[in-house]
Amino acid sequence: MDQAVTTQTVAFDAGDDYPDLRQGVRELCRRFPTKYWRDLEGQPPSSSYPTEFVQALTDAGYLSALIPKDYGGWGLPIRGGAVILETIHRSGGAAGACHAQMYTMGTILRHGSPEQKAHYLPQIAKGKLRLQAFGVTEPTTGSDTTQLKTRAVRSNEGYIVNGQKVWISRAAHSDLMLLLARTTPPDQVKRRTDGVSVFLVDMREARMNGMEIRPIDAMVNHNTTEIFFSNVPIPASSLIGDEGSGFRYILDGMNAERCLVSTEAIGNAWYFFDKLVAYTRENGIAGHAAGSAGALNLAIARLYAQIRCADLMVRKATAMFDAKVSCGAEANMGKYLSGEAVWAASNLCFTAFGIDALDPLMDVERKWRDTRMSRNSPVSPNMIKNFIGQHVLNMPRSY
Repeated sequence: MDQAVTTQTVAFDAGDDYPDLRQGVRELCRRFPTKYWRDLEGQPPSSSYPTEFVQALTDAGYLSALIPKDYGGWGLPIRGGAVILETIHRSGGAAGACHAQMYTMGTILRHGSPEQKAHYLPQIAKGKLRLQAFGVTEPTTGSDTTQLKTRAVRSNEGYIVNGQKVWISRAAHSDLMLLLARTTPPDQVKRRTDGVSVFLVDMREARMNGMEIRPIDAMVNHNTTEIFFSNVPIPASSLIGDEGSGFRYILDGMNAERCLVSTEAIGNAWYFFDKLVAYTRENGIAGHAAGSAGALNLAIARLYAQIRCADLMVRKATAMFDAKVSCGAEANMGKYLSGEAVWAASNLCFTAFGIDALDPLMDVERKWRDTRMSRNSPVSPNMIKNFIGQHVLNMPRSY
């Protein structure tokens, strides 16, 4: 009944794995204190991208960590990338400006052609090209990716793309984009997931041929945009894998994305936890240490257990992904549990700090806003529950 039960064995470290990697990222993050991130938030969307931080990560090799050594990367498993992102967030930073370069690797490495890998991966590893955009979400389809409306129609030279994407972060700062589009109309396929293809699009060329990017000024600084495709030509060589099989390919990218953003949520949860513990030791309430307040003490202990449980599920999901074991259920559950854990952590920290939490200099409200997104993006809690109900528990489809 429960497809999450598998006869295959995967092992994972439950402690602070990759200690040297963690230390290196912490040292890099010290060059970008919380003031750096606060100052970016005061800028308009056009100038709020953390260019210096992304360049530092690139120069240090962290953004090419998942690219195989043969193509100039470090060849780490996805868990290595997860540790990098978790450490950035626990250090007070934000990896949302560049994390897509890691989770898009799941689609390209497993389903890209040898020619595509040889052409693009070395340039990405060297920092000459940025792969930061993941073109999936649309304004009328939400989380039901099978209903997307963007079309890629065959032409003599390749494909012509028409449609609209929304909440596509980093598009204005990326050279390449993984694009999901329908190549066969839904009424001509047997299954909802058929007839969808994935393309690796050169955005530099597309912007000169009918693709328009419009920035969205959102609650959190994710440099997000909406994209319009108006008869945009792309070459046939842009297609990844077989035409019409893109939904299956993109699942690798989605599972990788859920594993990685879940570790960002875990990192943010530990960030709040660290602030809470320091607060209880260093601040007083009516002449007593804040930690002597029984309710706060118990709440922090409960939070610790919640973060650890979420972390274990995320580690299991990444271990299964790296072992090429089906991990859809675990990746989704890790996403759900980490989102709930970081939201609990941010709310408890906000409550404990009281009115001081509203002060930007306390670095609570910026992270608090960011963590709200961890519950809804890239997949909402209810869609995760729908997945578990249908695909794990074999209950009737509920949407």
